[in-house]
Amino acid sequence: MEVDLSTLVLVPAIAAVAPLATRAVGRWIAVPLVVFEILLGLVLGPSVLGWVQEDDFIALFADLGLAMLFYLAGREIDFRAIRGTPIVRAGIGWLVSIVLGIALGFLVDPGAGAVFVGVALASTALGALLPILRDSGVLRTPFGVSILAIGAVGEFGPLLAISLFLSGRSPLHSALVLLAFAVIAGVLMFFAARGDGARLHRAIEASLHTSGQFVVRLVMFVLLALVALSIFLGIDMLLGAFAAGVLGKLLLQGAPAREAEVTEAKIEAVGFGLLVPVFFINTGITFDLAALVSDLRTLLLLPLFTVLLLVTRGLPAAMLAPPGSTVRERVSTGFFAATGLPIIVAVTALGVDAGDLDSGMAAALVGAGLLSVLLYPLIALTVRTGNPRRPRQESNLRPRD
Repeated sequence: MEVDLSTLVLVPAIAAVAPLATRAVGRWIAVPLVVFEILLGLVLGPSVLGWVQEDDFIALFADLGLAMLFYLAGREIDFRAIRGTPIVRAGIGWLVSIVLGIALGFLVDPGAGAVFVGVALASTALGALLPILRDSGVLRTPFGVSILAIGAVGEFGPLLAISLFLSGRSPLHSALVLLAFAVIAGVLMFFAARGDGARLHRAIEASLHTSGQFVVRLVMFVLLALVALSIFLGIDMLLGAFAAGVLGKLLLQGAPAREAEVTEAKIEAVGFGLLVPVFFINTGITFDLAALVSDLRTLLLLPLFTVLLLVTRGLPAAMLAPPGSTVRERVSTGFFAATGLPIIVAVTALGVDAGDLDSGMAAALVGAGLLSVLLYPLIALTVRTGNPRRPRQESNLRPRD
């Protein structure tokens, strides 16, 4: 495995510096943490200074970080809160988005890349939004529940589309494979929900403050087992990671409050403290800036895709916001829904590897995702609260339902 020593040191350095930069700038404006991680990776990476290089070791950690991001997204979803009207509205909004996205994709790229463009435009970065929603204190509000439903569908829907239509197999074959995965995951979730939680919680509590750290090891096992299953079946690994998050939540439900707080802190420490930052930093490192600025047409695609994310994903979500939503809430909903990055990175990588999407258009799509993460949550929070500063943070040590 290729390992670059400067990269080995500078990537964790970026991860350590980014929260300090976010805190310093947050006195004036609420810039999401992931923005600094991506930008610092871009500046120190091959596209600008060249101090950090792509290598196999960081790439592996980045893949684990992306999987953990989707695990945390699946774990965060409260199905009891979003069931019924919120999930139905979010589902209808996403169906409108995918149809609109593919139609716009054919206008931009009449070839085989249109579907890749459409799926990318119809995505919502729930994993990237979760820290922002939590830190802004709105995650547990009715508005936050609505965004959670939109984000869940906007992340799960594209994963299904990738597995069904972009896997290189026939849709029927892909559907049968997905059904097999759903049956296996469903059976595991059924037994997790009906299992003897007391015995598991005793094992977790006994090692919470020892070198055993059973809960962390259990989480990593569940995550990697379902990721391995999805890879074995030939579907996108992120679908396995997302399902692992739901399964992990079911396994750990019903824990005493203190145990739940400590457990949550440990899982988030591994996720947001170690693995997830490497994914965002590596996104900046691997960003193909040269392909983006190679010609004027490709460069013009960057603002075009940034606007199309808002049109394709944001507009339907805003129109289908919960009844009684104010104009501010509808506009804010649209900007949150249009925030996309992880799915865009995954889809464009598949398109480039398949030869259906040129590297310049892929770079423009990823660049639009970067801009959406930079601009849209900030605009959404500002519109909703009228204050661009970072709000008082919600505690990360809250027991989950």
